[in-house]
Amino acid sequence: MPIDPSVAIGAELPDRSFAWDTSDVLLYHLALGAGSRPGDQVSPDSLRWTYDGPGLQVLPSFGVVVPTFHETDPPPLDLPGCDINLAQVVHGSQSVVVHAPIPTSGSATLRTRITDVWDKGKAAVIWQEGTATDPEGERLWTVRSSIFVRGEGGWGGERGASENVTLPDRAPDAETTYDVTPHQALFYRLCGDRNPLHADPDFAKSAGFPAPILHGLCTYGIVLRLLTEELLGGDATKVAAFSARFAGVVFPGETIRVRAWLEDGRIVAGATIEGEGERDGAPVLADCVLTPA
Repeated sequence: MPIDPSVAIGAELPDRSFAWDTSDVLLYHLALGAGSRPGDQVSPDSLRWTYDGPGLQVLPSFGVVVPTFHETDPPPLDLPGCDINLAQVVHGSQSVVVHAPIPTSGSATLRTRITDVWDKGKAAVIWQEGTATDPEGERLWTVRSSIFVRGEGGWGGERGASENVTLPDRAPDAETTYDVTPHQALFYRLCGDRNPLHADPDFAKSAGFPAPILHGLCTYGIVLRLLTEELLGGDATKVAAFSARFAGVVFPGETIRVRAWLEDGRIVAGATIEGEGERDGAPVLADCVLTPA
């Protein structure tokens, strides 16, 4: 069958060594929309994302994308025991835990393995976990992610657990919006994800979408940046971990609305589309949890 859990679960992927510099950090932040508002070019709060001076910091979600940042081919799906293709796949969830603030330049090695394969009936969910270490062997960050593979379930395997985050029934402690630019997916592709789903209209239609969609990890980074700015004083070093489930898609040109609450020592949040018609209120990110350092 296309997915063989007995082969996939526990399989280790090839180690990936990589390096980054301040230009990569700046490009990533700009691709998330940092510096796009009027006045940001002279705002100290914005320049910490967009200017390679002594105040430059790194948003922790950069750790998710930097291992493939300089790649120009569509992401490969050569996972052991998994015969799948890009048109079947959407990102399911993502988390990052930083063991120390990510430096503005450096090198690391990522070691990744497949931890679980769930059978959802009409789809499969494949989980991966990886840890990045510096040349001295010190842990820098750990990432965990799932992909949703349509049409590949039904073999009678474990369905897996769900960890839903219930949002408080009160006014949010922070609420903000971000206007996705019409070219944002094309810009974000330069951060190492050349999946044609985000640029090629014909490929998007073959995958069941009316038009190319924004990268889920772009939305993930946008929401983390907004939460950091709204509730952590814009200080990326105060983020210890961030996790979210991809609950829907964003089309370039739409507006993302983020509502967040301080709850039990952490920040919980949700992101939806703000607009007109049937897309208004459509979910984008769910089960968002930011753990402060």
